[in-house]
Amino acid sequence: MTDLADSVDAGLLDRFRAAGGRIAWRDLSTTKKGKRRGDSTGGVTRIAHLNDEEARVEERPDGTRVVESGPVGALVLLLEADRRGLPTAVLSRSAGEVQGFDHGAIEARWDRPSLTPAAGPTLSDLVGLARYALA
Repeated sequence: MTDLADSVDAGLLDRFRAAGGRIAWRDLSTTKKGKRRGDSTGGVTRIAHLNDEEARVEERPDGTRVVESGPVGALVLLLEADRRGLPTAVLSRSAGEVQGFDHGAIEARWDRPSLTPAAGPTLSDLVGLARYALA
């Protein structure tokens, strides 16, 4: 498994990590009455908020992460890759293809390779997008 630090400039990676420490998380996996509510996959759904931007983040039981397309979502995936190593597959999901992600999503998997490796954004794409979250 490749380490994110091998693929991203050390200074930029430090900035991503610092921004990650400023993310405010809001749980969507509980109801107003405090009862546990899973998403359609049985995972945990949260909102990541940074610099007036938000991204929906699903953490599925199989280790897959699905994030809203955008700078904060890309940052969340890069931070997860920093923690777990690079994903085995990254896929783009069209608007409305995944329930709860009306504007599109990025899905990262660590447990199984994609059947269509060219179907998703590259690491460079995620880094470029996540840079906008640093503002």
